[in-house]
Amino acid sequence: MQKTAASLILTAVMIFSTASFLPGCSTNAVSLEPEQNVVQNADFSYSYMDYPLERNGISLHLDCIKKNGVNPDKNIILIHGVTYSSHEFDINYEDYSLVRFLAREGYAVWRLDIAGFGQSGEVTDGFMPDSDYAAEDINAAVRKIVEITGQNRIDVLGWSWGTVTVSRFASRHGEHVGKIILYAPILSGVGQYDVKDPFHHNTWEHATDDFQKTKDGSFDLNITDPVVIEMLASGSWHYDRESSPNGGRRDICVPEDKRLIDFSGIEAPVLVIYGGKDPYLNYELLGRISGELPAGSEMQMIDGASHVAYIEKPYYRKFQRMLIEFLRK
Repeated sequence: MQKTAASLILTAVMIFSTASFLPGCSTNAVSLEPEQNVVQNADFSYSYMDYPLERNGISLHLDCIKKNGVNPDKNIILIHGVTYSSHEFDINYEDYSLVRFLAREGYAVWRLDIAGFGQSGEVTDGFMPDSDYAAEDINAAVRKIVEITGQNRIDVLGWSWGTVTVSRFASRHGEHVGKIILYAPILSGVGQYDVKDPFHHNTWEHATDDFQKTKDGSFDLNITDPVVIEMLASGSWHYDRESSPNGGRRDICVPEDKRLIDFSGIEAPVLVIYGGKDPYLNYELLGRISGELPAGSEMQMIDGASHVAYIEKPYYRKFQRMLIEFLRK
């Protein structure tokens, strides 16, 4: 991304803001006891806590945000994609944050960083946290949430590669699954590519690559607010730094006819929600899966939206509305 001086200043401000104000910015993946902070905005205050979790000898970052002073009986966990971690669900600008939207709707909102990502512990082999491995990290987190809350059914949202990991978790460990949201589902391979490096080299340009662009290659500011672009990019640099594991990327960089999500083992209702202009999706296959979905499932397309519909200016409120209407049924 080419930056003007003003853009560089904004970037510096956003990095400082992300490190100093947004919750969950400690570089320690796990504390000995849950750490609670109260985060204010104009309308609500939010309670934020980290919860210690470990699997396979690796500390996993699990946090929870809810409206301050309430004890929700509804819980949802959000699972990130293949390169950047769960901070992306909390773009705390205006009302874009998916985390805070769900908290306002009465949910305890949980976020997990898969091993090697974000604030979770590092891995020596970047190929180890593949889709099957990540599914077991999700299982560990959901069991922890059940233990903490006493609630037996937890709703689960996966985005992008997170739809692959969530579907595999749900098919193997469905006993604690409430409803499932597969957002921008990677139903099949995105194309054959030989992923040789166990770690992905993260760049500022890559962090912003999902935003829609105009014909001249610049960001389409009719679709995405420039502050949102800067906040997501600076958050990615702050939390995810220069590299992330490539096990998930190796899983999805396979031929387009290879199925990655199997619904046959999933019993919970599923919302499949996606944008109409998402370059990573197999639309032909999307048109054929409705008969495979469990009872009570739905499919929703947001026309004109891309891979990041949840933070696109014309579409994010529609995304939020579709999500909450499904969850309330």
